[in-house]
Amino acid sequence: MAQTLEYAIIVAGGSGTRMQHDLPKQFIEVAGKPILMHTIERFSKYNPAVRLIVVLPQEQLVTWRELCRKYNFKLFHMTVAGGATRFGSVKNGLDAVMGDGLVAVHDGVRPFVEVETIKAAFDAASKYGSAVVAVSPKDSIRELTQEGSRAVPRTKYKLVQTPQVFQTSILRKAYEQPEQEHFTDDASVVESIGQQITLVDGSYRNIKITTPEDLILAEAFATGG
Repeated sequence: MAQTLEYAIIVAGGSGTRMQHDLPKQFIEVAGKPILMHTIERFSKYNPAVRLIVVLPQEQLVTWRELCRKYNFKLFHMTVAGGATRFGSVKNGLDAVMGDGLVAVHDGVRPFVEVETIKAAFDAASKYGSAVVAVSPKDSIRELTQEGSRAVPRTKYKLVQTPQVFQTSILRKAYEQPEQEHFTDDASVVESIGQQITLVDGSYRNIKITTPEDLILAEAFATGG
């Protein structure tokens, strides 16, 4: 039986604004190399044959190539220019997916996703068509209402992470529709065409690096903290 093709679209469209940094956040160095390189390495470690598609803003493509030379980063990957929104960027990445199989979409600034988590997501998507990594909230949750707010049971909620993995045909069909305001991630895009979403356990270490505080955590995680 032929092996299922596996793709990973790594979306890295960030700037350094919230990070209070001159560099786009995916290029900031953590433990000796840019964050984005750590992220790519996680997927390659999961499956050296995974087809990697890195989506970056058009104006960052040259910088990325220079960084790959500077850090002697040799892991093979395609680069694709992103769109004006995350939806547009994923759609552009999807255009580079040639065959059928499974495709993961992952944030470029989530460099600590565990190999076991990636595997669990691909396995679940192979079985059910979709797999979205999520964790339970640690804090109490309140819902905003017209009167103010009210407590809600946190056991009924999940915090969504990436990767989000889908059968290629499902993701393609979902991204044929026009972008909607309520599309916050790939799961919401896929769900809108009537597809069930399967949740897979994530990890609290799978942080999205967006603020200076996150960088402190990132250095600790990367150096074995």
